[in-house]
Amino acid sequence: MNAPHPAFRSLDQVSAVLFDLDGVLTPTADLHRYAWQSMFNEVFAEKGVSRPYTDDDYFEYLDGKQRYEAVASLLASRGIQVPLGSPDDPPAADTVCGIGNRKNGYFSRVLEERGIRAYPGSLALVDELYAKRMPMGVVSSSKNARWVLTSAGMLDRFAVIVDGVVAADEALGSKPAPDMFLYAAEKLQISPSEIAVFEDAISGVASARAGDFGLVVGVDRGAGIDALLAAGADVVIDDLAVYAHGAVPTEERNRA
Repeated sequence: MNAPHPAFRSLDQVSAVLFDLDGVLTPTADLHRYAWQSMFNEVFAEKGVSRPYTDDDYFEYLDGKQRYEAVASLLASRGIQVPLGSPDDPPAADTVCGIGNRKNGYFSRVLEERGIRAYPGSLALVDELYAKRMPMGVVSSSKNARWVLTSAGMLDRFAVIVDGVVAADEALGSKPAPDMFLYAAEKLQISPSEIAVFEDAISGVASARAGDFGLVVGVDRGAGIDALLAAGADVVIDDLAVYAHGAVPTEERNRA
């Protein structure tokens, strides 16, 4: 393992921090994965698709992307094309938007049943940075970001929230395009080169790297260290607690 670059040893060298939500601040990525799997199992059964849905599909086609783009991407992998439709389409509609809305129904139900809490290490870091008055924002492709943050008791911690709703309203490109992160930096009025980004999705890491952010921290919740490094992470960790209380991420892999 390479020794960490001095700039990566703490967050003292950055002026702001942007966090992805699902899989970084909260374990909602697990709920999303359950919702996607349940929904696509249903859709594939309806369409007679023989190749089953797998976890690899989630990481390759869905993770980090805006909902309707994710649906279209995975359907295309099975040679399926349906009309885009409208965001107002009912969940039963055989359109990209309808199928995406069906998935959101699964997610909403499981979130209501289980509730959500932040990862302890993530909450510790956010609370510490908040006490230091570090400007922070959340950049999430999910249209449920505010709901999740409210459920986790973290909504008031963030000066800026750029979610799937904002992305649609502002016509921002989905990750791995850098649009959403750059928009958040603009709202914070801080240069990307002075901002640290925490991301668990390969597409999200690539997005932050494309935006030339000062520090891109990959959070390995299943994507894999090598994949996150290849996407552009400067360092990969498995718990945000390693950056809390002045800790140093010496046990994880860094880019050469």
